Amino acid sequence: MNLIQLFKNLLRNFKKLIYRNNLIKLSSLYNDAKWSETHRFAQHYQNHFAPLKLKKLKILEIGIGGYDDPKAGGDSLRMWRSYFPNSMIYGIDIVDKKLLESSRIEIFQGSQEDKNFLEGVIDKIGKMDIIIVDGSSVNEHRIKTFNILFPLLKDNGIYAEENTHISYWPSLGDKWSSLSEKSVFLSNHVNVGGSIDLNASHTIMAMYKRLTDGLNYQEFLNPGYSPSYFDKHIVAMHFYHNLVITYKGNNNEGSNIIENNTLHPFVLETLGVNSLEELGIKLPEVDLPSKQGTDLTANLENK
Repeated sequence: MNLIQLFKNLLRNFKKLIYRNNLIKLSSLYNDAKWSETHRFAQHYQNHFAPLKLKKLKILEIGIGGYDDPKAGGDSLRMWRSYFPNSMIYGIDIVDKKLLESSRIEIFQGSQEDKNFLEGVIDKIGKMDIIIVDGSSVNEHRIKTFNILFPLLKDNGIYAEENTHISYWPSLGDKWSSLSEKSVFLSNHVNVGGSIDLNASHTIMAMYKRLTDGLNYQEFLNPGYSPSYFDKHIVAMHFYHNLVITYKGNNNEGSNIIENNTLHPFVLETLGVNSLEELGIKLPEVDLPSKQGTDLTANLENK
């Protein structure tokens, strides 16, 4: 290593030290595309993660970068290690990236839509405090990942979904399907599975938009409604350009006028009626759309 390179490394390490509490500045030292001027995630992560910075956390990032090259990528893992000095950082990628492991960084190879693989990782390392998803660009894969991993977050955990623009990109079709065999990069962008229809129900953004209703499930005027796992365990959702941050907890605040998804008896009494039917309100089917698009399993409550 020549003197110039040595000086550059010393300067970079010095900047890491002085920027250690400022994720926006710290991210400028890393080459990952998500920290570029076109992906301003750092400012939002700073707001959400700063209170947790010194805690001893388990942080999982899906998608390590570098595509097919086993030696490339890992900048964001290293950045999280710098920002969270007391935390363990884990990474998952479809490509074997074990060469990028280092102190407080552990990497697993597997598919983010493989339920057995993901549950096996969590069984080995324990439930996560923060999950950051920047892996496959296929909407179906992202939805499966959320359904599997959100229940495996710790209470008060945070789930961050990056690059939600994939919702608005349709697949290119059979004409370009052969390109997907050439690289992970091409596969991600040929078979995205989004839609130019903003009302399409199968995209990752459609899933998140439906889940916002679940924040208010106790306000649903829908007798017999059975709340989903996500209804009961999502307590906050923050939407940014290409980023959704979801908080896990117990969504049990209750309603002022609704009880068991029907009007509270005192409201009926105040209105001078004995039942909803007397009000002439046409009630919906038992299950509202907030439950659609989620692949719930019977044992979620036991996770």
